[in-house]
Amino acid sequence: MSKALVAYFSASGTTAKVAKDLAAATGADLFEIMPEQPYTRADLNWNNSSSRSSVEMNNEACRPAIVGAVADMAAYDTVFIGFPVWWYVEPRIIDTFLEAYDFAGKTVVPFATSGGSGLGRASQRMQGLAPGAKVLEGGLLNGRHSKAELTGWANRALGN
Repeated sequence: MSKALVAYFSASGTTAKVAKDLAAATGADLFEIMPEQPYTRADLNWNNSSSRSSVEMNNEACRPAIVGAVADMAAYDTVFIGFPVWWYVEPRIIDTFLEAYDFAGKTVVPFATSGGSGLGRASQRMQGLAPGAKVLEGGLLNGRHSKAELTGWANRALGN
């Protein structure tokens, strides 16, 4: 596998666990996509149309600010991007991350955790936000996975 990065946003810790395990299994570097303003439990209440996550997801132009930056994005050929599925796509903070870097020539592999939905249109949306990148379909990584399972998933996702 080429030099890889696992970048992830985790609202509740579920995606963080999977991202750390995936990075360890694949030998990739790890970067947490952290919001400048952390999400509270109330912010994540998708049943409330006025909650922060609901408002963000209803606004295609919303780009929540991120704290920190990848030190040398140019060093990576493959970037796994993890997130919880929100409204059948990636959260807007992932859009912020994608627009912050030049992904041209890189392979981007989305992975997500979800309580009940798939990735929906996330891969297609992400392709539009990362011109010149090859954004693969990726997939869900719910539950606990062994190192061998995660390595196998990564290889299959990359077509190896």
